[in-house]
Order: sequence, then C-alpha cells, then structure tokens
Amino acid sequence: MARVRGLLTISLLLGMCALLATGCGATKKAAAETSAPKPTCPNRAAWQALANKIKAPVYCPTWLPDPLIGNPTGKWNNGNYVDKDRSYLESFVWQETGPGIGGGELHVVLGGYPGRSVIPTCRTGGSDSKNVPCFDGKAGTITENGITTTLYNGPNQDMNAWHALLLWRRYGNMYTLSEHVAPPLTYDHVIRYLKHELRSLVLIKPTA
Repeated sequence: MARVRGLLTISLLLGMCALLATGCGATKKAAAETSAPKPTCPNRAAWQALANKIKAPVYCPTWLPDPLIGNPTGKWNNGNYVDKDRSYLESFVWQETGPGIGGGELHVVLGGYPGRSVIPTCRTGGSDSKNVPCFDGKAGTITENGITTTLYNGPNQDMNAWHALLLWRRYGNMYTLSEHVAPPLTYDHVIRYLKHELRSLVLIKPTA
C-alpha cells in the first residue's frame, strides 16, 4: 500500500510540474505577443495628408528593402503624384552605378485608383505607340496581411515597366504594389520582397 501511495504521489507531482510548465509557456508566449512592436508608418502625417487629399484610404509601407524608407517626403522618394481623377503614385528608389555587382537598383512603387476596378490603359510609346493595359501578364495570386492580390509579371507600363506587380481591389478602389526586377535582385528575390512589403502595409483612412 505504501508503494502505491508513493507512486500516486510521484504521479501527482509530475502532473503538477507539467501544468506549471504549460502555464509558464503560455505566459511567455502571451508576453512575447504583447511585447511585439506594432508596424510603424514612416511619416504617417504625409500618408494621412494623401488619404485626405484623394478622399480614399491609402496603404503605407512600414517595411521596404534597405536602404529604402516609405516616407513620401524623404530622400528615397522620387515620385509623389496625384492625378485629376484622384489616382496616386508613390515611388521609392535607390541606385548605385558600377560594373557587375557594384551597381544596381531598388525601385518600389505604390499606386491607388479611387473608385476604379478596371485596369487603366497606357501608351507603349515610340513610333508605333499603341494602347495597352497598364498591367499585364497575369501569373497567379499572392495573399498576405489579409490581402489577396493578383501578380502581373508584365509587360507592365510607365513607372511599373520591368516590375513584378501586385494588384488588389478593396473599399471600391484598386491598389498596386510593384518592384523592379533588376540587379542585385533576381525575380525570386523580388517576389519574396513583395510578400514582405505586402505584409507590412498599414491602411490609412481619410479623416477629412
């Protein structure tokens, strides 16, 4: 009987240890989730001003490949455009000249088309210029951050030329995110970056 009581005691102790370990693990996980920093929008005021100007939500990238920063008024922004139809484009670029891996470019473009669901038309340019879809070469879908996008490998036009481009529709608007496929990046690398950028997007709604 004493041996049975001893075994029961050991079993109870082991059970308590397991419960304590589980509780500690859950506590650590909860603490990690609580302490995880929220994505921060670079110069949120500028993105808010854009949303207010076009009277539609915009997406702020909280992550771009180094050294780019998604600040519309920062040193890496080389294009901050709003058209009469309220469509907008934000372009961020880094370039370095040099032979081989000594040179390269990082170019990310975000666009928005309020109240539009159909892909716009662009001109190809040159002596045989013609009307074509601004985004073409559909190549499947990518979902991140609760956003399901269509991937277009091109030919894409204008500032999105030679880019892999993601397109999605939300709140009655159409949005795009694209990145240049050029050294030092391969196509697969660009797709990984686009997924990371898509995960980082923060929605900014108009307040005025």
